[in-house]
Amino acid sequence: MLFSIALIMLLGFLISGIFGKMKIPGLLGMILTGIILGPHALDLISKDILGISAELREIALVIILVRAGLSIDLKDLVKVGRPAFLLCFIPATLEIGLTTLLGPMLFGITYLEAAMMGSVIAAVSPAIVVPAMLRLMEAGYGKNNSIPQMIMAGATIGNIYVIILFTIFLGMWGHPGSSGAALLQIPVSILTGFAAGVLCGLALILVFRKFHIRDTIKVLVILSVSFLLILLEDFARPVVLVSGLLGIMALGGTIRNNYEVLAKRLVGKFSKIWVGAEMLLFVLVGAAVDMGHVADAGVMAVLLICATSIARTTGVFASLIKTQLGAGEKAFCAVSYLPGATVQAAIGAVPLAMGVPAGELILAVAVISILMTAPAGAIGIDRLHKRLLSNN
Repeated sequence: MLFSIALIMLLGFLISGIFGKMKIPGLLGMILTGIILGPHALDLISKDILGISAELREIALVIILVRAGLSIDLKDLVKVGRPAFLLCFIPATLEIGLTTLLGPMLFGITYLEAAMMGSVIAAVSPAIVVPAMLRLMEAGYGKNNSIPQMIMAGATIGNIYVIILFTIFLGMWGHPGSSGAALLQIPVSILTGFAAGVLCGLALILVFRKFHIRDTIKVLVILSVSFLLILLEDFARPVVLVSGLLGIMALGGTIRNNYEVLAKRLVGKFSKIWVGAEMLLFVLVGAAVDMGHVADAGVMAVLLICATSIARTTGVFASLIKTQLGAGEKAFCAVSYLPGATVQAAIGAVPLAMGVPAGELILAVAVISILMTAPAGAIGIDRLHKRLLSNN
């Protein structure tokens, strides 16, 4: 395991650095590192690490979501208002809807299997978008219209919406009599997750104000509570759906808006932790990519991803109608909604494991989605933010 970790870090930082010198986002180098070292290529990553890959990716996501929550000012979100809310649902709904229509025609699968496929590829990668938006916030880009905050909030809640839909579609396949009333679980999950995060945040503020604790220990306490929010999601599922991911962001946001001095100090701590967590996350995402699946899905999958990306972009522009954003700012929002990687890697293989007939195809399309949209979105954000966003 130690040899694998050393390879991941050394080769990951080397390739990421080379990509950076070439003006290509370093995270693409990390994904490439995972593909090279992964079980489908050189097979140099320990089976022990691969066995806990999902948990390690989840830990990295927790770190970046806490950091995002600590950076979001509720006043900015209130200022954005309606478009942030619409971005949570409209782009993903259009993409899933189009996939559901095209899937049976392109691949000969059922509408339900196509809906599963759509919910896998519709998620925007928080591991790509959130760090990028945090960097823009620190540099002051898009500050006037709170664009980075709007994109972060919309993409994160949108992913929760997509994951819940995926769970519902999978449940409908396993239990054909399932009712569409299951869709009511979506707002319930969002409300309960938000409430749980706020309550945890307020409790932590009371503790931090009452007792003198080093900031490093505060970071560990916040991470531990965040892990418990993820576990709460699993524990409460038989009774009520709770979105642990939204709860984590709400926890960070509660500290940010009620104890701002502490939040600003902790953001720096989490930024340092993210350096290592980011490497693990993207290398392990790359390790999950089986290039053999790309050939299996073929040209039809590429056409589907192109079509659904257009649908997602259309949804972004529709969400931003009647806003103060200029054409360039709207275009930047659309580009920021392109990348998919993390959620696709996390849930792409679930239908196959559950015995869904189209499971292998769904995984292949998820892999192609990562390879097509992650580089396009990451490079687009990196290259276009200075041209399309104001910096004042």
